[in-house]
Amino acid sequence: MISRLLTRRCFLSSLASAARLALVPSTLLAQRGAERRPNILFILADDLGYADLSCYGRRDYSTLVIDRLAADGMRFTQAYANSAVCSATRVGLITGRYQNRLPIGLEEPLSNRNVGLPPWHPTLPSLLRKVGYSTTLIGKWHMGALPHYGPLKSGYDHFWGLRGGGVDYFTHRHDGTPDLWDDDRERHETGYLTDLLGAHAVTSIGRYAAAGAPFLISLHFTAPHWPWEGAKDKAESRRLAASTKPFADYDTDGGSQKIYAAMVMRMDQQVGRVLEALDQHRIANETIVIFTSDNGGERYSDTWPFTGKKTELLEGGLRIPAIIRWPRRVPAGAVSDQVMISMDWLPTLLEIAGSAPDPDYPSDGMNLTSTLLYGAPPKARSLCWRYLNMSQEACRDGDWKYLKILENRFLFNIVEDPLERANLKNRYPGVYKRLVGIYEAWNAKMLPLDPAAETSGFIGHDLVDHFGVVKSRTLHDPSD
Repeated sequence: MISRLLTRRCFLSSLASAARLALVPSTLLAQRGAERRPNILFILADDLGYADLSCYGRRDYSTLVIDRLAADGMRFTQAYANSAVCSATRVGLITGRYQNRLPIGLEEPLSNRNVGLPPWHPTLPSLLRKVGYSTTLIGKWHMGALPHYGPLKSGYDHFWGLRGGGVDYFTHRHDGTPDLWDDDRERHETGYLTDLLGAHAVTSIGRYAAAGAPFLISLHFTAPHWPWEGAKDKAESRRLAASTKPFADYDTDGGSQKIYAAMVMRMDQQVGRVLEALDQHRIANETIVIFTSDNGGERYSDTWPFTGKKTELLEGGLRIPAIIRWPRRVPAGAVSDQVMISMDWLPTLLEIAGSAPDPDYPSDGMNLTSTLLYGAPPKARSLCWRYLNMSQEACRDGDWKYLKILENRFLFNIVEDPLERANLKNRYPGVYKRLVGIYEAWNAKMLPLDPAAETSGFIGHDLVDHFGVVKSRTLHDPSD
């Protein structure tokens, strides 16, 4: 169902426009009449859960700026991440394909192995650059290290941010190693990282507005990823820096709901600064703004009405907020129930920009332009996931979901039972068999699982609500 703040006349006009558009080649979309190709500002949060924005249900704090963004555009209620962890989703996002097609996409997440996003693989920024876009990544990369991999090798003209999975918000170090870069040069700056990322995005917007050419700015925040530090928590940064505990940055003995709220609200504030820059340079109407997350929420996150967290193929590990604002074309106040996933953004944005995926690397994603521009009714689709830790498998087809964790197998009606409580495998054996078949056919087309790949997950020692999990189990474990 699509609900919008449209008059009947506007709605009928949109339908008429859609009929006319069907006669127009897709590569001419951005060039019709006097329209120019729109700018694209893609904002990605890190480990933000489905209900961590007040417009998605968070109750203990408010995200006023992002709520306004949703009110001015379209909010998706059934958005999924390509993976339950960051590196894999980022591969799906930038390539528009299932991450399992590439070795880097098998890392959950990338740690110390020398793998990365191949520079030869077409990406969203490289394909947009071919049709005249300037491209910048501000924030987190996490898809491979120098000298073989990096943003400048995969379509971005400029990069300011971190190459790894996360850093301390004040020292900009991970386990004592600095990780802040300006293009391929190490950078040392003072300040709270979320604020620095917002400031660099504002500067980039000003530079691109002056140039007058279309741009893609990927603003990939690290918030609210650990360590658990709000803008006033320098003492926590000092405590972690002085710790002799291995992997202290994971901050397993830190954080609180209050600190988490401060981290998310600070990100919301920086999003506000960036949107103000679009207004000040009078390019807001010509700019598509997307806000979403790389995977489901972590320990302080709210995933209601779902269960599960990051690293798990339960809905809470996969479901994410997803918002798009484009004042010229997407009606304000729109809400879509279309099932969508991170890799859908590539074919959608390329269509709008007058480009298309490379035919040698066809997108696995769905083009959402009919949903965004004309309120097309939701289409049923099949999506699949797998996760090495705990031998997890999942497939959603229509309202149904197949899920496997270790040797436990389930069938859920995910619309009627979003908590994934009623296992309908034996009541509907035909449906169960069909979804398992869809998963197995998909899995056969992907790279095989790599036993040497990094994988992660929580056990009872980490989180009390995982009290029954005594160890991670992967292909390394012969008992699995």
